[in-house]
Amino acid sequence: MAMNVGKPEGGAEINVVPLIDILLVLLIIFMVISPVGPAGLQARVPVAAGKALSSLEPVVVEVGANGSISINHEGVSWDKFSDRLDEIFAKRWQKVAFVSGEKNAQFSDVARAISEMRHAGITDVGLLTEIAEARIPN
Repeated sequence: MAMNVGKPEGGAEINVVPLIDILLVLLIIFMVISPVGPAGLQARVPVAAGKALSSLEPVVVEVGANGSISINHEGVSWDKFSDRLDEIFAKRWQKVAFVSGEKNAQFSDVARAISEMRHAGITDVGLLTEIAEARIPN
């Protein structure tokens, strides 16, 4: 019993050369499209121990009933308010502050303070109530 393992006559054969060409062209296209630069997450560098303690103190902006404003019990005029905020937050990496208004303070003054804080680059502004103020250390 002999077995013929050769090609049958007239059989179809797949030509793989064009398929390899298409594969190489697609490979080049995907290599060009893919981003070359490194992509990753942004990391924040930790602050030295001596500087970290001063930046942990919360910044509280207080709006008075008569339209006055103060930052951490330090009176500031409206003209120098944004400059003082820039000084305080120049050394901080965390841009967080709180706003506290007296009971009879005008809402327009509180809104003005929040607006100027946002323009000064403070990303997180919190509103304090009387209960929350008791929890923040002086």
